[in-house]
Amino acid sequence: MSSHEPHGQHELTSQGAPPGLRRARAATSAIFLLFGAALGAWTARLPAIKQNLALSDGTLGLALLAFALGAIVGMQVAGRLVDRLGSARVMLPVAVAEGVGLVLPGFAPDLVALAVSLVLFGVVHGALNIAMNANAVEVQRAWGRPIITSFHAVYSIGGFIGAAAGGLFAAANLSARTTFVCIGAALLVISLVAGRWFLRTPPTLAESGESGRPTGVLLLGVLAFCCLVGEGAAADWSTVYLRDGLDSSPGFAAAAYAAFAIAMMAGRLVGDRLAARLGQIPLVRGSAALAALGLAAALIGGPPLVGVLGFGCLGAGLACIAPQVFAAAGERNPAHAGRAIARVAAVGYAGFLVGPVAIGAAAELVSLRWALLIPVVLTAFVAITAHALRPKTGAATA
Repeated sequence: MSSHEPHGQHELTSQGAPPGLRRARAATSAIFLLFGAALGAWTARLPAIKQNLALSDGTLGLALLAFALGAIVGMQVAGRLVDRLGSARVMLPVAVAEGVGLVLPGFAPDLVALAVSLVLFGVVHGALNIAMNANAVEVQRAWGRPIITSFHAVYSIGGFIGAAAGGLFAAANLSARTTFVCIGAALLVISLVAGRWFLRTPPTLAESGESGRPTGVLLLGVLAFCCLVGEGAAADWSTVYLRDGLDSSPGFAAAAYAAFAIAMMAGRLVGDRLAARLGQIPLVRGSAALAALGLAAALIGGPPLVGVLGFGCLGAGLACIAPQVFAAAGERNPAHAGRAIARVAAVGYAGFLVGPVAIGAAAELVSLRWALLIPVVLTAFVAITAHALRPKTGAATA
């Protein structure tokens, strides 16, 4: 809750949100679902894209880098637009463009065209990330209690739905192009319907007449970076660690990432209640400690089940950290919420990209078990520095 919010509004929203605000929450949740579904569908059909264009691992990596660079550019552009125009006015067109952007890679005839289409898709995806998180912060502010983690839970559900749908299209021997056209059309409809109910608040930067840049968010970006290094490590290395480090069967090794993903989704489903009961800083501190201790336990050794449980604890621990960091960035100075969230998200996204690569390089020098201590140390750092989420004095006017 920002320090400048009228007390009466807090009482109203705490007792029961009006129908318009409930519809706004549902509409923003739909955009988070759309966002996750697009990424899940893209990931599920990535092998088909690689096969159709006869790409090597290296050339596919270059194409994926184009998506990442586009996303970072989109985040920064959207941050400025959100501050000037308001989150809803940015969120609707980029949500519509998300469905279109998903389709473009399916029609790419070669590597160059694929890279260009992924830059465009990345720009839209990054822009939507900022607009929807900024809008979620506004909905939470109007709601009067913590609800932002529920939006990220819906994102996780959307990712599962998108990946499952992509898998069904693949199982039916349908092309990636057909997959993206069908899912993209569904996303387009969702965005247009949801757009009718977005919470529309005045652009605070234009109203206040403030200029300059958001301040006090660098450490929040570092916390997001540490958190997303852990997510990237789980995505890229959990299965490998169980297979090679704990000598599990190939089938059981896949349970490590499954446990991580399920625990993260479950943690986000209860995260808002925990935030309301414990408070933002204790929740982040305890969550980071759980993540660090869980992964450390997995690295000690023992049967593969210990590794699965450890990665499950990592997922549960990381579940609530990023949503709370984004919320803190948005509330640090509402006049610059868009750019503040954009900065934090860009730094965090760098952790997701760089972290797995750094772990792989370290594993070449020592071993994967020792290399996975990197996310253990970083999540422990988050636990120690969780006080960075505390609102700055005068943040609402500074």
